[in-house]
Amino acid sequence: MILVVSFPDDDHTAVVVERLRALGHEVVVLDTSTLGTTGSLELAYGTGAPAAMRLVAADGEGDRREHDLREATTGWWRRLRGTPPDPSITDPAAAGFASSELAEVFEGVVASLPLRWVNDPRSDADAHHKPWQWAVAADLGLALPRTVVTRDPAQAHEFVAAMGPGRVVTKAFIARLDAWRETHVLDAEDVERLDQVRFAPTILQEYVPGVDLRVTMVDGEAFTTEIDATATSLPSDMRMVLDEATVRPATLPAAVLAQVRALMDRLGLVYGAVDLRRTPSGEHVFFEVNPAGLWLFCEHLTGLPITDAVVEALASRDRVRVVA
Repeated sequence: MILVVSFPDDDHTAVVVERLRALGHEVVVLDTSTLGTTGSLELAYGTGAPAAMRLVAADGEGDRREHDLREATTGWWRRLRGTPPDPSITDPAAAGFASSELAEVFEGVVASLPLRWVNDPRSDADAHHKPWQWAVAADLGLALPRTVVTRDPAQAHEFVAAMGPGRVVTKAFIARLDAWRETHVLDAEDVERLDQVRFAPTILQEYVPGVDLRVTMVDGEAFTTEIDATATSLPSDMRMVLDEATVRPATLPAAVLAQVRALMDRLGLVYGAVDLRRTPSGEHVFFEVNPAGLWLFCEHLTGLPITDAVVEALASRDRVRVVA
């Protein structure tokens, strides 16, 4: 059994689950956002008896089905939506307590399951933190843009002045749909508002001109998409201008690929979407790696067989455990 921790309406989850089931694999999707409503984790423990861990979840027709999680061999840690309580709980304190208890049970079950993960949840959580990524990348010799993270307005002004006009971008640590922030070059109005960095840690980073490379890593294999947004309306953030950019498959130099593979190994990741930028001089600069990054847009625009690789990474782990 392959346990997929995600939600069914995530398009990446849907395509991989469909492919795995077509290959004959049993796949169970655990949507954390349903654990307080239509789903449930049911546990039992006792001396001299194996722990019982069952997931009760609604199927496609709305019927409730039980799954013995002890039969799971492989896990795909895709995307989570938290553990919200039943909406009928209106008292904030009670809702907070219920959500906390739901999360405690879910995290305990995940820690208990001896699965072959893509990615391991603990490594995935650590690798989402940009400061950790930057520290590892620097230690491995990957080129990094000059960067400060600060809540000090004086340091922010000093960094911007040292870089010069139009040479600094700001970006968010986490891309939140409810508070979206694109990566953009600071303009005069942004500089005037720099005192606002006192409210939250702010990334200020040297703007690196060049062509973006989205390197989707799956089990050590690199699928590189070149995205040339240099002539678009927002060259600082290719995500916002894909319809304007020139997109094609590409190949990383062997030395850079070796560094990216070493980065994935150090972070403990099987899967990750690595963002680099190739400068006009040919240097490859590391920005970040998203352990749950999107790949379908790269596949659709280039034909790179990334979904095949993700499916095989999960199927091969399921086969190994079943045979063993």
